[in-house]
Amino acid sequence: MNFTAVTRDIEVTAKPAYCTERSAPSEGGYFWTYTITLTNHGASAAQLLARHWDIVDEAGARETVDGPGVVGEQPVLAPGESYTYTSGVPLTTPSGMMRGHYRMRGADGALFDIAIPAFSLDSPFAHRTVN
Repeated sequence: MNFTAVTRDIEVTAKPAYCTERSAPSEGGYFWTYTITLTNHGASAAQLLARHWDIVDEAGARETVDGPGVVGEQPVLAPGESYTYTSGVPLTTPSGMMRGHYRMRGADGALFDIAIPAFSLDSPFAHRTVN
């Protein structure tokens, strides 16, 4: 399943996937990869400078991750360009969720944040409930 948000003509799409080969449920370890694609639908370039993630596991434990760029890069997106990367996240519960934002710099030097859509991290071991 894909999750999408658009801020200031920059589309962010997240696609999470449970990673069986890096998980150890019997030891309380669950791992997901997520692929993010940023697409600049605007009329001017923008550079991704930093990331901010809010990660919440099934038990409500929260973790915040801040850092420069993504996967060691600070890509510049010209109008019409896309940038894709894949990263991962471990949890000690069979489900959780992530959301956040990227700090961007526009061609005019102005800083702004763009939303990373909230997305669920669901393993085959997740306990499903209907609210």
